[in-house]
Amino acid sequence: MTCAHCVRSVVEEVSEVPGVSAVEVDLASGRAEVSGEGFSDDEIRLAVQEAGYKVAP
Repeated sequence: MTCAHCVRSVVEEVSEVPGVSAVEVDLASGRAEVSGEGFSDDEIRLAVQEAGYKVAP
């Protein structure tokens, strides 16, 4: 991720995952923190990929 648009894209996609209540992305570190209940890591990974980005292992 390199800009605010990138952050917004990830936040929008991840926010659509059922059970997600909040998403915070730190552009400088490229990390996202996801809060909520009832979602899996795989669902979050897929949402990030749908936004056009890769999840680091």
